[in-house]
Amino acid sequence: MALTWFHCFCSFPNSNQTKHCWQNYVDYYKCIGARGKDFAPCQQFWKAFHSICPNSWIETWDTQREEGTNPSNFNV
Repeated sequence: MALTWFHCFCSFPNSNQTKHCWQNYVDYYKCIGARGKDFAPCQQFWKAFHSICPNSWIETWDTQREEGTNPSNFNV
């Protein structure tokens, strides 16, 4: 998959993007859970969280998700 830059949240360019980072991460996994990895609109969430989330957070959340210790509900 080619990496592309996700458009900014231009309404709040200088605000903390942590909530958007987390929400896009959760939405991506909910989307692929409901529609599958090949469903193209899910990729928008992937691009969003990979462009605004620090890699260390993603790695931590992935580990938690795989271990079942992530606090979010990824079920639809």
